[in-house]
Amino acid sequence: MRRWCWIALGGLLLLGIGLPATYLLVGGVSARSEPPAVEVQVARWLRSVAIPSSANPITNPLTLTPQMLSTAMAHFADHCASCHGNDGSGDTPLGRSLYPRAPDMRGQATQGLTDGELFYIIENGVRLTGMPAWGTPGRREESWELVHFIRRLPLLTAEEKAKMRRFNPRGLEAWREFQGEQEFLRGGSVGGMNDEHEAH
Repeated sequence: MRRWCWIALGGLLLLGIGLPATYLLVGGVSARSEPPAVEVQVARWLRSVAIPSSANPITNPLTLTPQMLSTAMAHFADHCASCHGNDGSGDTPLGRSLYPRAPDMRGQATQGLTDGELFYIIENGVRLTGMPAWGTPGRREESWELVHFIRRLPLLTAEEKAKMRRFNPRGLEAWREFQGEQEFLRGGSVGGMNDEHEAH
């Protein structure tokens, strides 16, 4: 009887290692392909079990104000939009290149999380994804402000999205173009500014 138990255990072990190994050998480990539904479900399950149950019932301790929303909007545009987009869709070059893809934060998979769960993810990140841990000791209010802003994403207006673009990170060429536009709007010469920059 004991022998059959060991054989069964060995068979299960081979299946447990063999099936994932075969899947990887056939499909490879490229991040370019779209994750199959089973991987998406496993990733969501891993995210849910990674969040301690003590985080679930916590509600946002900060009362939302217009100033707080404006601050959180600028913070999101500067720190989060590279992957998530200003609108939270995840439809950015970086967001589409991640594996798993950056989620559409306007949907139920994100909006259905509790305040405490969202806060925990912002503070601690999610392993095996592109989501880093953003928590900084002594600055937990910023994460709670972002929770408020994430709740706002499904209702974001075109005017708010346009306002956020001013806070998005820029490459060197984009910064030069932006500075040239600002100089032009102030009545200066774009060429003169560039000439001055070159002189230095």
